[in-house]
Amino acid sequence: MSTTEGSANGTQGALGVDMNLEVVTVPVSDVDRAKNFYESLGWRLDIDLVVSDDIRTVQFTPPHSGCSIQIGKGGTTAEPGSAQGLFLVVDDIDAARDDLVKRGVDVTEVQEARPPGFDQEGRSYFVRASFSDPDGNVWVLQEVTTRLPGREWEPDTDVASLAGLLHETAEHHDTFEKIAPPHDWWDWYAAYMAARQSGSTLEDASVAAGRYMAEVKHVVVPTE
Repeated sequence: MSTTEGSANGTQGALGVDMNLEVVTVPVSDVDRAKNFYESLGWRLDIDLVVSDDIRTVQFTPPHSGCSIQIGKGGTTAEPGSAQGLFLVVDDIDAARDDLVKRGVDVTEVQEARPPGFDQEGRSYFVRASFSDPDGNVWVLQEVTTRLPGREWEPDTDVASLAGLLHETAEHHDTFEKIAPPHDWWDWYAAYMAARQSGSTLEDASVAAGRYMAEVKHVVVPTE
């Protein structure tokens, strides 16, 4: 995400010049084997560019991620399998783990590790699981539903992150739409996204959107 203190034209601000981390190189020994593995995860294949016998670039992007990975030949001198602790942030780690297991990936059990003296409520940041690619590069699933101060969604977030937030909003609005009287979907979307951008959990954002619809738009969900 871009800083809120850098200027729009890329000049240096209090936090430095805006920079987007977009690609991470993952060293592998067998490009085709690694390609098959990352395709099996359901990641989008962006390109498979063969320049010569010694140079090949294959790029993948995880669903709704603003950062991609590249594997191949001739792009790094790092030892295959030396990439450790590559984090994949998810809203629901149990669902993410189940999806990977169904795809044939060997994923560790979900574990909670809370540093001493860290009294933040909930599971955000502390619940993790991990898996490795065929070369031993290690990926870590980390559940984040409520972000630490300064790490919330920003209004000027990048396109990929905004697309992810819109997709999430649409999924949660679907539940509301099925039981609510006719209404303008954009009102619910705006309330939900505003709550998420301020750091609310998925559940709290849905509650906030429902409350906004009832109190401001007078769209009240019938009670049984």
